[in-house]
Amino acid sequence: MTEPLKTDVLVVGTGPAGSAASLALATYGVDHMVITKYRWTANTPRAHITNQRTMEILRDLGVEEQVEALAVPQHLMGDTVFCTSLAGDELGRVRTWGTHPRRQADYTLASPSSICDIPQNYMEPILVRNAAERGAHVRFDTEYVAMEQDDDGVTVTVRDRLTGHEYPIRAQYVIGADGGRSQVVKDLGLAHEGQMDVAGSMNIVFKADLSRYVAERPSILYWVLQPGSDVGGIGLGLVRCVRPWDEWLIVWGYDISAEPPVVDEAFATKVVHDLVGDDTIDVQLQSTSLWGNNKWYATELRRGRVFAMGDAVHRHPPSNGLGSNTSIQDAYNLAWKLAHVLRGQAGTGLLDSYEPERAPVAEQIVLRANKSIEEFGPILEALGLTDTSDPAVMNARIADRADDTAEGRAKREALKKALELKDYEFNAHGVELGQRYASGAVVPDGTPEPEYERDPELYYHPTTWPGARLPHCWLGHREGSGYRKVSTHDVAGQGRFTLFTGIGGQAWADAADTLSRELGVEVRAVVVGPGQPYTDLYDDWARLREVDEDGCVLVRPDNHVAWRSLHPVDDARAVLGGVLRQVLDRPVDAAAGG
Repeated sequence: MTEPLKTDVLVVGTGPAGSAASLALATYGVDHMVITKYRWTANTPRAHITNQRTMEILRDLGVEEQVEALAVPQHLMGDTVFCTSLAGDELGRVRTWGTHPRRQADYTLASPSSICDIPQNYMEPILVRNAAERGAHVRFDTEYVAMEQDDDGVTVTVRDRLTGHEYPIRAQYVIGADGGRSQVVKDLGLAHEGQMDVAGSMNIVFKADLSRYVAERPSILYWVLQPGSDVGGIGLGLVRCVRPWDEWLIVWGYDISAEPPVVDEAFATKVVHDLVGDDTIDVQLQSTSLWGNNKWYATELRRGRVFAMGDAVHRHPPSNGLGSNTSIQDAYNLAWKLAHVLRGQAGTGLLDSYEPERAPVAEQIVLRANKSIEEFGPILEALGLTDTSDPAVMNARIADRADDTAEGRAKREALKKALELKDYEFNAHGVELGQRYASGAVVPDGTPEPEYERDPELYYHPTTWPGARLPHCWLGHREGSGYRKVSTHDVAGQGRFTLFTGIGGQAWADAADTLSRELGVEVRAVVVGPGQPYTDLYDDWARLREVDEDGCVLVRPDNHVAWRSLHPVDDARAVLGGVLRQVLDRPVDAAAGG
């Protein structure tokens, strides 16, 4: 029998989840291997919207600047247009991705990082390259075949797709990040809800200079409504910018219950010409593909020593741009936990927190993305398109919204309200940043969960309530004779625990230092205040911390709050030690007092 290759963690897949898991594990110094059945990373743009939470993660992992260098910046993303063609009648616009002046402050205050747009085929090479540079072992053309678990690890059989040779890899843990048709998830038999292939779509990737139609209304998305089109039912398609303004991807629907269309060069070119509204443009076709819209999420993310993440456990339309973001966030959640367990700094119970923290997120984003599809309905209703299939009637009804009549006025008002509803797809800031975890890796502080003052999907509500993402604000960091602005997210993270306190909280800082040595787990103490290494430049931390100056906020390596104390306590070392042992699934040491 072939002697198996050995590694601590085997990652199956190099999509956003797998490549991010590899980058995080490599950054934390975990020995691991990554396999993919493909010869390289993504070969089409696919996922692209990259939200602030993901950019924060990439910032913490040291690749944010590399991503920004290749990304379309926020200010070019947001004039989302609804029209009859790019050259035709404009039905309305929605300021999206936080570009509305009323929303820009929300986004600016929430994070040190900016939302941007980077296609998947640009993102994945950055993640994989940096992972490999930091020690990841990456094997392309290597296909997952089967696995067997036992008490000590997992033996995975893989196949070299170039030679057909099969061989075993032995790992302590396995991450299944093998996409929307995951064989790992199928083999695990994870419980799930929903269904696959609820609607059909095609992608047409092409190059063409469309700057004359879009440069003055820059956006990533242009929605085109064309009744009477050959495919797509009512005729609603998407022209998506891949690179301004000469590389594009069209998404066009088809009846998934019928024979799939043949998307040859002639057909694809006609779709492009129709949606652009100009049959004179030169179209350089790059690729075409058919795919299904899904409404499916796993309610279990783990079986024994095997964890699943990314599209393997949440499958949905691209609406809201949540797919690759959630995949990368899955990876970030699990990687630090695996690192602590493998280094002997935590008990295996820490890994039990992955599923209860990330499964609710999988459900949330799948339902949100599908609801965003449904929210196109009011636009069609406002235009009077839902009770007829006659293209002539439909086009007449689109046109008569401009009439100086009571009916025209009512239609304009209805369309305005319908477009406002699309905020839930394009400006869902709370969905992007607002996850609050509940698990064994979060210790309650006895306070009730803070109520939402505004719509929890549209607006992010910063809080240090245990389980929530650490709020961002700018601190001053003393360097020599001056100060440098750093985010609370820059001070925390980096694979370690961080304890924030203020003047009067020195007992917490001393306890963190002592426990770091006793537990062998880095807990960085950060005292914020005048005369300290970190100062509260604008008093924003005082407004956000929700604890007394001499209380404390304990932050996990993934920049979620593990626990907080609103006030000082008699024995900071005992209390903080008890919390850390609970989070890390470490036995209580009575002799140590916690």
